[in-house]
Amino acid sequence: MVEREARPLRHYAYQLTRNVEDTNDLVQETMLKAFTYQDKFEDGTNLKGWLYTIMKNTFINNYRRMVKRNTFIDQTDNDFYLDSMAHSVKNEGERRFMMQDIERAIEALPMSLKKPFTMNHKGFKYHEIAEILNIPIGTVKTRIFVARRQLRQSLQGYASMYGLENAQMQLRD
Repeated sequence: MVEREARPLRHYAYQLTRNVEDTNDLVQETMLKAFTYQDKFEDGTNLKGWLYTIMKNTFINNYRRMVKRNTFIDQTDNDFYLDSMAHSVKNEGERRFMMQDIERAIEALPMSLKKPFTMNHKGFKYHEIAEILNIPIGTVKTRIFVARRQLRQSLQGYASMYGLENAQMQLRD
C-alpha cells in the first residue's frame, strides 16, 4: 500500500524541497519512518494522509536541524550585528504549513461555531454578532468560547512543538 503512494509522495517532496537529491532523501526517510512505525498506523485510517503528515513533519524537523547547525555565536564585541533583523530570513514554508492547518481547523468547525468565531476574529463585537445572527449575546459568547477550545485541541501539536502546552495552564493559575 505504501509503495502505491510513492509517486504522489515524490511529487509532494519535490514541492517542499525543490531539489531532486533532497526529494529522494525525504521520500526515503518518509518510507523508512512509515515502515518503522507501521504498528502506529490504524487500519481504516487514511494512509495517504498519514504518509503526508510524516513527510511534512520530517521536512520541518530537517529544516530546523539545518538552521540550528548553521547557527554560530560570535564572541567579538560587536554582537549586535548578529541580532540585526536586516539580515534575517523568515521560514515562510513552516508558516505556510501552520496557516493551512489553522484554516483547515477553522473550516472543520460546525457552522454554528464557525460563523460567530470568524466574525469576532474579523473585529465584530459580541453585540453586533448577536444582532446580525439574531441570537442572544450569551449564545455568541458561548459559541466563540467553544470554537476557541475546539481549535486549541485540534492545533495542540503546534503548542507542543513550540513548548506552549503548559502556557494555557499557567495563564489560568
